[in-house]
Amino acid sequence: MTEQAPSKPVARYLLAALPLILFMALTFVFLKQLSSGIDPNKLPSVLINLPAPDFPTQPLAGLKVNGQQLPAISKELISGKVVMVNVWASWCVPCRAEHPQLMELAEIKPEVLLIGINYKDKNANALRFLGGLGNPYAAVSIDPNGTASIDWGVYGIPETFILDKTGTIIYKYVGPINEAILADKLIPIMDTALAK
Repeated sequence: MTEQAPSKPVARYLLAALPLILFMALTFVFLKQLSSGIDPNKLPSVLINLPAPDFPTQPLAGLKVNGQQLPAISKELISGKVVMVNVWASWCVPCRAEHPQLMELAEIKPEVLLIGINYKDKNANALRFLGGLGNPYAAVSIDPNGTASIDWGVYGIPETFILDKTGTIIYKYVGPINEAILADKLIPIMDTALAK
């Protein structure tokens, strides 16, 4: 007795069901990820517990405090200090949303050096942004082509790094900082680093 090939209607039904099967498989994967409890803003970074990469060396020209040009970031400037490095741009809507928390941090934690890397921005726009919203930074370097930010592992902004007194990256946060993140995550990490 010879076997018969599956009839065309059965093959057609299997082909029609394929998108539904793929959709259900993807849904399962996404639901598993959502229920895993992993914080999507705390992405693993190969730089954690390593010395901070080099900073961009050009200051944001025209950014002045008391008539003096604010410096670019340097290893000498951060030496021996707990540092928060914030990567931002004037065109970044979440950067605008997090800015009040940066202003608050600069006021309540003056012992933490808050510095900024201005990412793929125009100087005039960056100056207008800080002029309108206030400048929380002790130093700002520009990264007009994004090359230095690649060394930092930045792929979207805002991104924030915390460095201990030795210049080692101890924490990375991806996304805009809100009040809860500042109070519950970042400040305790800074306080621990300050106590060492």
